[in-house]
Formats: sequence, C-alpha cells, structure tokens
Amino acid sequence: MGPERNNQQTEAGLRELRRSSIMHVDMDAFFVSVELRTRPELRGKPVIVGYPADRSVVLSASYEARAFGVKSAMPMVVAARMCPKAVIIEPRHKLYYEVSAQLMAIFESITELVEPLSVDEAFLDVGGAIRRLGTPREIGELIRRRVASELGITASVGIAASKFVAKIASTRCKPDGLLLIGPEETVLYLHSLPVGALWGVGAKTADVLARMGIRTVADVAATPLASLKKVLGATGEHVYRLSWGIDPRPVTPIRLEKSIGAEETFAVDTADDAILHRELLRLSHRTAERLRSSGMVARTVALKLRYADFSTITRSRTVHTPVDSAQLIYAVAVQLLESLGARTMTVRLVGIRAEQLEDADQTSLQLSLDRRDDNWRAAEQALDRVSRKFGNKSILPARLLDSGKESG
Repeated sequence: MGPERNNQQTEAGLRELRRSSIMHVDMDAFFVSVELRTRPELRGKPVIVGYPADRSVVLSASYEARAFGVKSAMPMVVAARMCPKAVIIEPRHKLYYEVSAQLMAIFESITELVEPLSVDEAFLDVGGAIRRLGTPREIGELIRRRVASELGITASVGIAASKFVAKIASTRCKPDGLLLIGPEETVLYLHSLPVGALWGVGAKTADVLARMGIRTVADVAATPLASLKKVLGATGEHVYRLSWGIDPRPVTPIRLEKSIGAEETFAVDTADDAILHRELLRLSHRTAERLRSSGMVARTVALKLRYADFSTITRSRTVHTPVDSAQLIYAVAVQLLESLGARTMTVRLVGIRAEQLEDADQTSLQLSLDRRDDNWRAAEQALDRVSRKFGNKSILPARLLDSGKESG
C-alpha cells in the first residue's frame, strides 16, 4: 500500500490512477439479500423473492436458486418446477427502496459523481476522491466494506476506464467480488469474451451475428464496420466501438424517479369493460410519453383500481424486457385487469404506473431486433416528435379520438 500512496502524491501518479476511476457497483441478489438479513437461517439455501401465484414472475433469486436455472423475470411456475425446494418470500418493495436510499447515500459520501441505474446499482466516478481516499481499488474495497457493515448485504464492484468495461467487470466478479480492468488490458480482456457480453447484443442479435460466423467480441472487432452496419444498421457501429472498448460517456449524476404513471377518476362509476380498456389505453400513452421524455424504461407495470366504495386494489407484473411503449404497457395492464376476474362493484378510478425504472441507454431495449416491439416504439416516437414540433395533442390512436364512442 505504501508505494501506491506515495505514487498518489504526484500529479503524474494521480493522472495514471484516474485513467481507471469509473466504477460499476452492483448489489448481489438485492431483494433476496435484504430479506436474509432478518432470516439468516435461509443463507446457503435456494430462495426466491416473488408472489407465489401461477401468473407471477421471479423478482430475485439467490445464487443457490440460480444454480438450478432460476432467473429474474422467469414465471414462478417455471421456477418452482426447476427448484421445488426453494423458499419463496413475498416482496416488500417499501423496504427495498429504504435500503436503496441508504445505499445511494454511501455512494454519495464517496463522490458527487453518482449515476444510479436502478435501486441496487450505480456508476461512480471516483477520480476526485483518489487524493482523499486512496487508489480506485482501495475505494472499491472501502465501498464493499461499508455496504456489508452498514447494510448487511454484499456488493460487487467493477473498475475500469469506461462505463461499459466497468459494468463488464462487475458482472464477471459476482458475487461479492471486485475486478479492476486497466486501460492496457481492456482490449485483450474484451476479446476473450463471447459476443453476448456487448451491450445491445441479445439473443436475436447474437443469432444474426452467429450466421456471419461472429461468436466472440474478438470476431466483432475483426469484422469490417461496413459489414456490421449492413446487417445491424446503426447498432453495428455501436457494437463495433464497444468491441474495442470505446465508450466515452461520462458518469452523469441523475435522480431516478421511483415510478411514472397516470390515473383518472370517472365522472360516473362504470362497470363497462370497453370504457375501462379505452381509459387504460389513454393512460398507457400518457405514461409511455413521460417515460420516453425522461429517457427511462420500466421493468414493472402496475394497475390500480378504486371501486365505488373507495376500496382500492393494485396488481403489478414484471416484464421480461423493459418497456417504454404505450402498446406494450397497455397489453400488460389489460392482462392485469383480466386477472382480477369478475368485479363485484363499479369502478370509480383506474390508474397505471411504470415502476422499477432504468436508464434507457443502459438497456438493450433500444437495440432490439424484435420488429413487433420496435414498430410500436418507432410510431410512438414519431408522434412525440410531431407533438413537440406542433404542440398538437390531438394525434391519438383512433380508439381515443372520440371519447363518446365505445370500442369493440
């Protein structure tokens, strides 16, 4: 440690250390880890956080459960079949947000440059903290110790010269690890990885690349950019740049909204499904427009109903791929409404909320090759541009143009 400390005191030494000062800090099985703080007898056992209902999905799984193939967003019925001895714990979202706030406070005590991605992960630029707290590796270990001692959970820390490589590093050292990938070793390290390690390369893109004989990051780097752009469009250049470790984006402090949504109280209580569906579509468009304007996507869609007697129920579903499209939000909302079955009284209020928000730039959503989803998104983004240019709020789906008409 002594030589590193001495090296820090020179400007040249500081510049060298700051070349690898970007961190990606990610909690390990966050929801499960928070629950195990009060249920230590479950440590080392397969644990799943999620609602034990046929149509629910896995929100978080312990690494012991993951060994059986259980993954987040997997249907609970499938997870139970894969790991029948798993202990299922119903989620406590309020608690998770409280722990998340404590986590972000730890990050912000280290550096002002904190960019949250979700409730349990963030990018940090610790370049300005090196003189005060030590080398990036020492700061990473400090963060891990504080998270463990103050919150009772574990964190994995990736450190590199760029956000992309830092996130790669944190993923590769999970669980409860730290990995620093220096600038000189970045390209060599990246080229040892499968192509799916690149942001934006999901299963569909990987299949397209495999048909070109491209299976590793090194294969991408060795492919002419023109060939990649011909097959993948603009995504081709993005993937090519990442294959060489090129990601100049800075860590940008932001404040994440916990959720985005909209609700409407009817002038007259209603039991008409057609009216409810039309209002859900309208609210889906309002919610999706707000998501896109804030640069966010949502992993969970929630439905709220208030009945004539003012009793209120909510139902939510976590989707496999984050969404910012009204049509996709609407489809989930209708499923949630139908899952309630026959209603015993009329409805006074209906609402939709998009939850578990993430920065759209940090997901593979915008690079999807699934044209069915992309067509909706492209159409809605075009409406956004028209509305911004002309201020015309009357451009709506045909079903919403005349609120006096019922839809079939």
